[in-house]
Amino acid sequence: MAHSQFDLLRQRRFLPYFIVQALGAFNDNVYRQAIIGLLAYMAVGSAEMGLYANLAPAIFILPFFLFSATAGQIAEKLEKQRLIVITTTMEIIVMSLAAVGFLLKSMPILLLALFGTGLQSTLFGPVKYSILPAVLKPEELTGGNGLVEMGTSVAILLGMVCGGLIFQLAGDHGPQVAAATVVLLAIAGNTVARRIPRVEAGDPTLKVDWNVLRESWRIWQLTRRQLAVRNAVLGVSWFWFVGTMLTAQLPVYAQTNLGGTQNLYIFALALFSVGVGIGSISCEKLSSRTVEIGLVPLGAFGISAFLLDLYFARPGQALAQGLSVQAFIQMPGSTRIILDLIGIGVFTGFFVVPLFALIQSRTPKHELARVISGMNIQNAMFIVLAALLGLGAQRLLGWSIPQVFLALAIANTLVALWIFSIVPEFFMRFLSWLLVRTLYRLELHGIEKHVPDEGAALLVCNHVSYMDALILAACIPRPVRFVMYYRIFDIPVLRWIFRTARAIPIAGAREDPEIMQRAFDAVDAALAEGELVCIFPEGALTKDGQIAPFKPGVEKILARALARGQDVPVVPMALRNMWGSMWSRRDSRLGRMRLPRRLRAHIEVVAGEPIPAANASAALLEARVRALRGDWA
Repeated sequence: MAHSQFDLLRQRRFLPYFIVQALGAFNDNVYRQAIIGLLAYMAVGSAEMGLYANLAPAIFILPFFLFSATAGQIAEKLEKQRLIVITTTMEIIVMSLAAVGFLLKSMPILLLALFGTGLQSTLFGPVKYSILPAVLKPEELTGGNGLVEMGTSVAILLGMVCGGLIFQLAGDHGPQVAAATVVLLAIAGNTVARRIPRVEAGDPTLKVDWNVLRESWRIWQLTRRQLAVRNAVLGVSWFWFVGTMLTAQLPVYAQTNLGGTQNLYIFALALFSVGVGIGSISCEKLSSRTVEIGLVPLGAFGISAFLLDLYFARPGQALAQGLSVQAFIQMPGSTRIILDLIGIGVFTGFFVVPLFALIQSRTPKHELARVISGMNIQNAMFIVLAALLGLGAQRLLGWSIPQVFLALAIANTLVALWIFSIVPEFFMRFLSWLLVRTLYRLELHGIEKHVPDEGAALLVCNHVSYMDALILAACIPRPVRFVMYYRIFDIPVLRWIFRTARAIPIAGAREDPEIMQRAFDAVDAALAEGELVCIFPEGALTKDGQIAPFKPGVEKILARALARGQDVPVVPMALRNMWGSMWSRRDSRLGRMRLPRRLRAHIEVVAGEPIPAANASAALLEARVRALRGDWA
């Protein structure tokens, strides 16, 4: 049965939440753009306009520094639907204050309300992302995050457009229309929030520490507990750095380098936002509904490539000024710039969506809201740093905006290489994802139902080719420790992938009893720590396409677990249509290293119902795997 992330938009467990977060992003940007419209309507001087332009971002971001630690604890302690209703009620109060500011044309009141919107966003942020693992299945995390990022980027863009049009269309009634709009949007968000199903608190017994400095340090340390999560958080913060640096330059870039008006800036921002949306919703298809962090390197280097091309596309000032969007599109070289802006957005989606899914899938549920808060503190720091560096590069160093883009492309490449060097799992997954998606078309059956979301399990599968472990890794949302014949483990290129994935090499008792004993010890330790372990009980690749008798090693593994009091579930799995593919043994030695008979051969991975360790035997597991594979060798 085919699955689509868009099916979530028809389900109550996701749709009301999706609408609430999109309405919140939409209303924030309507409000901010309406303030700019009010200033223009009041015909204030450039000095006051500049004061707002500098004050507004600082006022909005300040609550993230002051209250993220407290927000994370509250999001951990309270039932999540109740907290969303509280934060959207707070939005009604804040926007009512903003409405007063619009009606009185009072900038101090509007800036105070802007601080309130920042505070409300600070409180909503931890629950926005920590709720997803509670309402989505592991295989839905990537698609769900993709929808959220797509919805957010589109809502921000539409909010900016609508907010900017209020005073242009309403004229003298602009203050009244702006006041009514922001309040009605807040009421709509609160109304929809009450349709979100109840979602239990992550840690209802948590005692809130109101010491901001102490708790900020503590929750930031939570983000660093696991290496992969720490660097995923760093990657998300870097995404905000790149996004802030890029979007902050677009207004002047559209005028100076593209020769356009305010409408051309909105058009350029729309291209980037649409690209982010396309990239975000494409992640599920590219990852086959798993948390595929192999997309992260692809996204990082894609961003750099398109940023670099954007520099070369228009390194100097525009040849004409005052261009409309239509006139710009007709100018030579405009298509290249349009594709660059969309491309940056697409690969940004590839970069950030798997990072959010990774953080959600590998962080304990009772810590997730606080980890998100720690990430928000770090994000705020990166946003401020991006704004300061962008300003300094132009004012102090005299760089043009295309030169800023060039520096950003180089910096993005260096940061990506650094992250991937200290956590090679990202690049390893990219290589395995590239190999598997290039050679095969995967169809999955039963994995989301039978492979447990958390806790230890032993996976057993037939063994057809040298690619089997990579294929299974690409299909299973959680990290898997593979037990594989040590000679396969030592294949050049693949060896680095297997080692980075913490595969466990094994040898026969007659070949090397020491390697064999180390393998059994490693498997036992991995299961004791709650990890997934996959073995190929045939002990070698099939030589004729048929499943060989399962060796008793699987029984030894289960006996050791039972002796420790751990009844590990055993999940039988089968690979179909793999015989005759690249790196199988269907052909002679000279013919093994060839391309598949069919370009991107269609293969299937099937998982069956788990069997308790106490009931599992080599013979029973062999029978189950044979039944799952059927005649599809």
